[in-house]
Amino acid sequence: MGNDGNDPKTFDIDAAASLTAHPPKVLKHDDLFAVFDDWGNCGRKRNSPEGLYFRDTRYLSRWDLRLDGDRVPLLLSSIHDDDGSALTANLANPTMPDITKDVIGITRTKFLWAGCCHERISLRNYDVRSHAVHIDLHFEADFKDVFEVRGTARSVAVAPSVCQVLSNGLAFEYTGLDGIARRTDVTFLPQPSHMTPGRAGFDISLPAGGTTSLVTRVRCADEASDDSGIVTAYRAKRREAQRKSEGIATVASSNDVFNRLMSRCTSDVYALLARTPQGVYPHAGIPWYSTVFGRDGIITALFMLWVDPSIARGVLRYLSVTQATTTDASSDAEPGKIVHEERRCEMANTGEVPFGRYYGTVDATPLFVMLAGEYWRRTGDKTTIEDIWPNIKAALSWCEYHADLDADGFVAYHRRTPAGLVNQGWKDSHDAVFHSDGRMAQGPIALVEVQAYVHQAYRCGAILADMLGDLKGAARYRSRADALQAVFHGRFWNAQAGTYALALDGERTPCFVTASNAGHVLMSDLAPDFAVRGVGRALMGTDMWSGWGVRTLGTGMPRYNPMSYHNGSVWPHDNALIAIGLARRGMKQEAARIFAGLFAAQTYQADNRLPELFCGTPRRRGRGPVSYPVSCSPQAWAAAAPFAILAACLGLDIDHGLNTLTFKQPMLPEMTADIRLNGIRVGHSVVDVRLLQSEGGVAVDITRRIGDVVVNVAT
Repeated sequence: MGNDGNDPKTFDIDAAASLTAHPPKVLKHDDLFAVFDDWGNCGRKRNSPEGLYFRDTRYLSRWDLRLDGDRVPLLLSSIHDDDGSALTANLANPTMPDITKDVIGITRTKFLWAGCCHERISLRNYDVRSHAVHIDLHFEADFKDVFEVRGTARSVAVAPSVCQVLSNGLAFEYTGLDGIARRTDVTFLPQPSHMTPGRAGFDISLPAGGTTSLVTRVRCADEASDDSGIVTAYRAKRREAQRKSEGIATVASSNDVFNRLMSRCTSDVYALLARTPQGVYPHAGIPWYSTVFGRDGIITALFMLWVDPSIARGVLRYLSVTQATTTDASSDAEPGKIVHEERRCEMANTGEVPFGRYYGTVDATPLFVMLAGEYWRRTGDKTTIEDIWPNIKAALSWCEYHADLDADGFVAYHRRTPAGLVNQGWKDSHDAVFHSDGRMAQGPIALVEVQAYVHQAYRCGAILADMLGDLKGAARYRSRADALQAVFHGRFWNAQAGTYALALDGERTPCFVTASNAGHVLMSDLAPDFAVRGVGRALMGTDMWSGWGVRTLGTGMPRYNPMSYHNGSVWPHDNALIAIGLARRGMKQEAARIFAGLFAAQTYQADNRLPELFCGTPRRRGRGPVSYPVSCSPQAWAAAAPFAILAACLGLDIDHGLNTLTFKQPMLPEMTADIRLNGIRVGHSVVDVRLLQSEGGVAVDITRRIGDVVVNVAT
């Protein structure tokens, strides 16, 4: 994710309004998402990212409920349903002529379904006498592209939207420079007492103890929109939410706070899932990245693989059908490459930004193969692997040839289009890759973590090739993995710092910068045993460890800034990948420490939600972490991170071929001495397991088993 371009003034997220000053309330359904304030309004603040968005375009920029002319109701509470389906704001009247405050209760319930935002506004008079109440709804639709909302200037002038008053409501219309006509329909039940462009007024009489309701629908007009009434739509929404997470593994403990945080992570992951013809796909995050990102979807699927492998299946199939098959410099596409980002907004359609379907990522392609290998081991789904095997081979071919043009064994990136990303790893800010003296690295750049992904991809490719009878391919992939392992350590190792360099530049000079990227190497076998402890010590040392998590960059490095996007901040998904590697290479204590830090940080977040990132300032007693101002929340790979770290600490391993569920030297996180994993599916078996801390270690108890899965504890 991150900076979508070479010039920080062009594509950085430069939104004027901080998302942390007033944490927004968000809703999502497929390609539709909404960002509201606590009242259930949007657009009251200037330059706000609030609004209703469909396919990266803001179809509603203002939706503002007022009483008695211009009075803002008093806010009592604003809460999401447990599954994230709906937002409910409880309000009361302020002091008004002839009405004392707090006698009129207002409940606003909002949810998204099938291209529409539905809302019920319920009013109740708690007074002993009747009252006349006037409600105004103010609304606007600016049809701004999400890139424009986040600060990218338009290169051409656009026409304003047009509002028409219709017999049953209003309609906003706009035809973009891409030739697409976009329309927002606003309807009411009952009809307003009076209506003008941008405003609907309701005169309401409430007897003593009386109640009434208004129902509104904002429809982003397109072929997928649903004309269901609010009750039918709400029931469908709740059924879908239940269906999405039906049959998944769940986590419970003796710690109620831990349970709430894991429940929030679950609801966030499943709220971000969008339906595609190939299966579900986790959109990356709200508000800036509510679309397909290859890297984010893959990592989210990897994190959730033990919980719900259907996410991985959807991701693999979707990325297979969008895999590049030709070379196209304008989109950084090459045969076999996995997509970085997909946008369907006006600025992408017209080429003002290059991200319609953009392939400027170096790591999504090997990660795709890694996911395929892990998915096969987890599920034994041979049909899916057979279907996407040509895509897996094409991805591995890209790693062998297109991404290693100088044939030195290292996969590197170099953008083809001047409008594309300068840096094409997960740290894709323009200033994220540099030398120890602060000089920017020039490409082609070989990132340290990418070599680990490629190594694992070759290993996974060999296993899959063997399974499918491609013995020649399996031998070639093993040979490539061995060749990479033979040269990796000597080229990347920084003996002085005791860890790996961030990258090799175009001259293959190491960028001797202490960064979190080195931690990802521990997920593979690339690092020899004697180097593993050095990497672990560097990651958990005072320069890198903030108290909340591992920083992206050490405090002693040039360009360190705890408030930057990639040069000193803390990212939950980055920490999860590091924790997986630490636990895998025998450093469970360090992995558990990361879990404890992120857990503590999450308790301070709005709605107990792990954000995309937070600042890397040191942890202080009695204070929460410093928020990053335009961090996405929810963010898919952040929400999924605790599941991955928990599995790493427990040493949880599922092997479909062996029909085993294994706990390798399990360690419980310090937040709880009792973990219950329910509904883990292995083949046709289902098992519930309880892990309990005892003086002798962690006891593993099978509380339910359907089928013949074997549960092992490895010491």
